[in-house]
Amino acid sequence: MQNIPSKTFLLVQIAVVAVFAGRSYQHLFWDAPYREILWDPFYTKWLVEHLTPLTWDTFVTHPKGDIWIQNFVLAQGWGYAICGLTALFIKKLPAWCRWILVAGALNLVLLALIYMKDKFYHFGQFFEYSLQFSAPLFLYYFTRKNEWSKSLLTWMKVAIALTFICHGLYAIGYYPRPEKFMTMTQNILGLDVFGVNWFLTTAGILDFIVAVLIFVKNDHWSLAALWYTVIWGFLTSMARIFGNFYWDFPWESLNQWVYEVVFRFPHFLIPLALISLIKSKK
Repeated sequence: MQNIPSKTFLLVQIAVVAVFAGRSYQHLFWDAPYREILWDPFYTKWLVEHLTPLTWDTFVTHPKGDIWIQNFVLAQGWGYAICGLTALFIKKLPAWCRWILVAGALNLVLLALIYMKDKFYHFGQFFEYSLQFSAPLFLYYFTRKNEWSKSLLTWMKVAIALTFICHGLYAIGYYPRPEKFMTMTQNILGLDVFGVNWFLTTAGILDFIVAVLIFVKNDHWSLAALWYTVIWGFLTSMARIFGNFYWDFPWESLNQWVYEVVFRFPHFLIPLALISLIKSKK
């Protein structure tokens, strides 16, 4: 085992602060799909009818029902803000505060599961968030042990590979290709529909290739693949702004899309941190 390089620690720390800050902004100023669970009788009817005096029909039609859910969303937003501040000042806080990072990671897992349900239980939708919900766990590990091992490198590679494989599944059309993928690509590159389909399919195939290459023992191939994930992760994050920015409505564009860029920072910062670790090994 070797100590964690300060550069690696900082990259992971920034990634964690960013994912919590982006999700906090989303919950405080926009919304999150918790109604997918809270208004689904399969999941919550029994709880409502046994833990409250309300019937299920009363719960879903009560004028205060949506207000309760919105207050829950706001509470989640403040919770993410606390997690972000914890990650920012983690070196100055008591050791028990590390568990706030774990709680935040579990909350991100829950959010990923809800998004998966919202997308008709596509498992790819859940695992596409692997880097986002695992980043706080990596930071927790760093602050607890301040050292790294081969197993840590493996788990970081797994998180990277899952994120890019699942991104690729949408890009090639294995799952229904999101309309925003098409729109962003058209707005940025100015391609027609055929060009967009070709570009996204090629990008998806490359996602699969680099997901394999990061595990090869040859460091030259592995590092080349990781650098690809850094560059592509950065570009796909920034695409949320460049593909959806309108000069006629600058503030509205930034308000709606900057947070989506920010909570995707782990998609390129975690691979960059892994590169730093591999180089420190040498």
